Amino acid sequence: MERLQKIIANSGYCSRRKAEELILNGQVSVNGQIVTELGTKVDYTDTIEIEGKMLNKETAKEYYLLNKPRGVISSADDEKGRKTVVDLIATDKRIYPIGRLDYDTTGLILLTNDGTLTNLLTHPSHEVPKGYLAKLNGLIDKEAIDKLKKGPIVEGRKVEVLDFKIKKKDLNKKATYILITIIEGRNHIVKNLFKTLGYDVDKLTRVSYDFLTLGNLKSGEYRTLTIKEVKKLYNK
Repeated sequence: MERLQKIIANSGYCSRRKAEELILNGQVSVNGQIVTELGTKVDYTDTIEIEGKMLNKETAKEYYLLNKPRGVISSADDEKGRKTVVDLIATDKRIYPIGRLDYDTTGLILLTNDGTLTNLLTHPSHEVPKGYLAKLNGLIDKEAIDKLKKGPIVEGRKVEVLDFKIKKKDLNKKATYILITIIEGRNHIVKNLFKTLGYDVDKLTRVSYDFLTLGNLKSGEYRTLTIKEVKKLYNK
């Protein structure tokens, strides 16, 4: 059993927010009965109609890896009319990003219309390592490095740093380029992590997601995932 609006969204028909609107407006029926209560649980075998049309729950699944540019929203739509990651993908399917990257953060983000995989990868019990290249405003010192090794405390919780490597110290610009891999998925976690160490993050790029990397993709470019890659993600 699953919530009705979630099944509708997972099918690719529309976003979950739009599905909730349709339900509240009495435009959704289950097995011939109009449903207007949000949170109603149904089975995938139930007959669901939206606006008089049968819902196709077997929509072909699509999977994309995008190199997100700066200034693009990590969302399926934006109420302010700003460009989203979905706008960059040439497909007629209702896809959405798995997780988020900040407006000014670039790099690897996955998009799909597979709700099952999305739930799998975003559930707290599935610890997906994510790698970031951060440009820090300042030259990182030994004290900060020692804290990274132990795991910094951010907003009262320890952040497990799986790995980090200083790629470059620019003495002229007083900047440090550091590659860091964490499991955390809290909002602005990388920026907040370095802020607790006394450094602002001037630029941030996600360079890896589990075993996936950007490869040769330029900013704004994307590719489809292979069947092998999708199966590997499912086996997390």
